[in-house]
Amino acid sequence: MIELTPETEKAVIVGIIYKDEDENQANEYLDELEFLADTAGAEVLKRFTQKLDTPHTSTFVGPGKLQEISNYIKADQVDTIIFDDELTPTQLRNIERRVECKVLDRTNLILDIFARRAKTAHAKTQVELAQYQYLLPRLTRMWTHLERQRGGIGLRGPGETQIETDRRIILDKISRLKTQLIKIDRQKATQRKNRGKLVRAALVGYTNVGKSTLMNLMAKSEVFAENKLFATLDTTVRKIVIANLPFLMADTVGFIRKLPHDLVESFKSTLDEVREADILVHIVDISHPGFEEQIDIVNNTLNEIDPVKKPIIYAFNKIDAYRHIEKEDDDLTPITKTNLTLKDWENSWIAKNNSPSVFISATKKNNIDKFKAVLYEEVKKIHSKRFPYDDYLYDIT
Repeated sequence: MIELTPETEKAVIVGIIYKDEDENQANEYLDELEFLADTAGAEVLKRFTQKLDTPHTSTFVGPGKLQEISNYIKADQVDTIIFDDELTPTQLRNIERRVECKVLDRTNLILDIFARRAKTAHAKTQVELAQYQYLLPRLTRMWTHLERQRGGIGLRGPGETQIETDRRIILDKISRLKTQLIKIDRQKATQRKNRGKLVRAALVGYTNVGKSTLMNLMAKSEVFAENKLFATLDTTVRKIVIANLPFLMADTVGFIRKLPHDLVESFKSTLDEVREADILVHIVDISHPGFEEQIDIVNNTLNEIDPVKKPIIYAFNKIDAYRHIEKEDDDLTPITKTNLTLKDWENSWIAKNNSPSVFISATKKNNIDKFKAVLYEEVKKIHSKRFPYDDYLYDIT
């Protein structure tokens, strides 16, 4: 795997405000990018935005904005500039020439985090494959030092030869990693088959919504949980028993906006837990200001992974962190989502359209008994069809 340095770096982040976005939404996206940067070990000093219909073809942002960013980077000795969209190889090369510091895009940053978080051989292989697939079309920017060798007969070849050599090396590595993953995937598939016909529930959701915390609570286990993005990469499966009814629960990798395609492809075996699940438990961070969009992102990703309709339980988590603005009785200010109480949310379309749903706090253990009761009923429906003679399990008195 590509080696990473743990030292904290000073960084700036850059995003575009597109014509169908407002500044608040753009700032939410940059908040997430800053959280990603913090997870990767960078300190964000400043954020830059520019209103554009589409990214500039050669420099992503306009030349004037790039010069402004470059001046700030030189004045404050910034190490890294991070863009909130994937950059083309041409954009990367042009920006590096102008700003003279390390340039990362959102995809590169996510891959960096995944590389740091990967602990098992399976996760490390998946991440390494995604890294090399990302690197392959960007090889030319790795050899800018050869640009000094311009002009003259015989000086053109070495650079091209080195690039072609590296391309072959990387293609060979990709081929070997894919072969390695096929073997691991077969082993994982065998493990899933050996679990028998127990009902399977999979925890899904946006990254950092509390899936691992809930898993620990339900299974009384110690799955790694942290207030960082992508704390969990490897799927963890535990046997859960509620009122004598046994079933399996899987904690899966979190989704995120603009999740790199190569990463999704590499993590197919991890996502197989979602495909083979009988029930999905969609965890939502109710305290996040953009949780509705996060619901849509997760649902769209789930439809891409597995379009088969399955029972979904919505667990609106972190009610202990939810804050709303109190509205006076005689206040004529229009009602918005910022002044809705949790009771309002429970009676709103967001809960009724995503039913069954329950509002919980996995950290404070609020409403966990209600969550278990809802989950029990959904598991029971499937279990009773699969094992019609196990009626004795359903006596919860």
